[in-house]
Amino acid sequence: MKWNKLVAVTAMALFCWVTAQPAAAADKPNTYIGAKKCGKCHKKELIGDQLGVWKEGSHAKTFEVLLSEDALAIAKERGMTEAPSESGDCLKCHATAYGLTADQLAKDPLDVKDGVQCESCHGPGSNYKKKSTMSDRDKSVAAGMWEPGKDEKVCTVCHNDESPTWDAEKGFDHEKRMEDIAHPIPEDVKGRYVEEVKLRKAADKAGEK
Repeated sequence: MKWNKLVAVTAMALFCWVTAQPAAAADKPNTYIGAKKCGKCHKKELIGDQLGVWKEGSHAKTFEVLLSEDALAIAKERGMTEAPSESGDCLKCHATAYGLTADQLAKDPLDVKDGVQCESCHGPGSNYKKKSTMSDRDKSVAAGMWEPGKDEKVCTVCHNDESPTWDAEKGFDHEKRMEDIAHPIPEDVKGRYVEEVKLRKAADKAGEK
């Protein structure tokens, strides 16, 4: 895909420095855990395989954009002295949690090659990652989860006129972009994932008898 198309769907990576995080325990700040941890549950078909949707989408490929000929051409036009794939000005929106300190990460730094991951849009997940929390949206939000569908600012931290491919006439269509990257939890599972897993396990055991 072309540079301008992919940049148009890139979400922010360092939003935590621009907007205050949702409520979380003061003595246990939210830290970034990475898409692999999120995917332990969100790769399952039962919950909608959000990890699979992300892998096939443009957000997972935002680092690759920085390696493209278009990106190199733009860097040259702007007189950049470093490659886009090594520039903090680019990586802050093309990679999740780039440049954060160790205390903002649950463990190791996130790999910039993974592009824009879950937590660029939903916020650092250490405090809301548990199934018991994630199964209740209100609990998740109270524990620090961001809601990009309700708050356009989550997206416009990067989708704005600072982007070298920003189209002032088109601007940023929040509703359309949310549709483009939709990865919903099935309605029959939403809010009752833990319960549904237990029911299915019990049914499987009953079937084995």
